[in-house]
Amino acid sequence: MTLTIALIGAGAMGGAIGARLASTGTTVRVFDMNPAAMEPLIALGAIATRSAAEAAQGAQAVILSLNAPGIVRAAVFGPGGVAEGAEPGTLIIDMSSIDPTATQALAHDAAELGLRWVDSPLSGGAPKAATGHLTLMQGGAEADVAEAQQVLAQIASNQTRMGDAGAGQTTKLINQVLCGLNFLAVAEATALAEAAGVDAARIPGALAGGRADSAILQEYMPRFAARDYRPTGRIDNMVKDLNGAQDLARLSHTPMPLTALCAEVHRLLTAQGLGGQDQAALMEFFPNPLAKEASR
Repeated sequence: MTLTIALIGAGAMGGAIGARLASTGTTVRVFDMNPAAMEPLIALGAIATRSAAEAAQGAQAVILSLNAPGIVRAAVFGPGGVAEGAEPGTLIIDMSSIDPTATQALAHDAAELGLRWVDSPLSGGAPKAATGHLTLMQGGAEADVAEAQQVLAQIASNQTRMGDAGAGQTTKLINQVLCGLNFLAVAEATALAEAAGVDAARIPGALAGGRADSAILQEYMPRFAARDYRPTGRIDNMVKDLNGAQDLARLSHTPMPLTALCAEVHRLLTAQGLGGQDQAALMEFFPNPLAKEASR
């Protein structure tokens, strides 16, 4: 029996999730407020719908890929939302990155309507979704998470239940602290290499397997060096996630000075109009000695 999934949100990440599901045999019923965002999925065989409620009709599970808790709430509980079309007991898998407290409230409200909720934020971005190698950190009841892991098996190679509702989102915030600091460190190291006359694009190979090695180093230092700003994520989304981490830190009285600095750099770039750019645009924070030399 072919699995039927409702996908709410077909942006960069939702679109990649939907494309992978559609290409691996899942029936995808998709809804996005922007009809143009659904077109690539329709070309792959997804079924376009006119509302989240319509998308949820007949679906075994609903996947959400949205940007903020208010948008998630409206998509599920608002007029024309998932709750209007989903059968009782339907599993909602929220792959958005939102704060843990909001997630706990959403899960509670869903349960009041007889719906099940799993928070399943991700790491790996669109490139890993395309190959089925996302890393997912999940929160919810054990049986619900186990079912969600079966639904998401085609898009993820690493899925871990971290606890009850909200635990997945907490883990994602920790993931974003590590990623944000690593992105900034690699960008700064790229700037130093360029200023010292070393080919930064060769550094990942030179450091492969050493303690400084990381997926971000391997993927992004060559992109930083080439000023390759192809979109795989957004700087302003990192601001949102680092804000969430700082909010959590304040609640637990945890000092996070490096995270604060990293967040400020991302906020600065967002204020300069670069919020919609990929993390590669972090290089705009650093002077480019090669460009200066060429201009002489």
